[in-house]
Amino acid sequence: MAQIFDPLPSETSARLVCCYVNVTSQIQIVRITNIPKWYFERVVFPGQRLMFEALPEALLEIHTGMMASAILSDTIPCHKLCVQAVPMVQVVPDQLLEERNEGLMCSNAAIAS
Repeated sequence: MAQIFDPLPSETSARLVCCYVNVTSQIQIVRITNIPKWYFERVVFPGQRLMFEALPEALLEIHTGMMASAILSDTIPCHKLCVQAVPMVQVVPDQLLEERNEGLMCSNAAIAS
């Protein structure tokens, strides 16, 4: 999954596909600012689901919007929002089919690297 506007630094090997859902009734701004050479910021409307790629060490800041300001209301480690680890190697079609059937999910090995 490519980040069209803010691609992850190319030298990174471990990537996670993450999902965040705004379960509040307020607009939120989510940011990742702790990864060098990368800045991620999105607006998430109430009830909206946001899918994004991140590094395991990334921290998602949740800013809850008020009329003319936003308050940092939470910080969530991205490995806790992980839906799927994204392998950085070429996979032969048979392996890909097996992984889809088995459900390639986050493993501690992907998070530790």
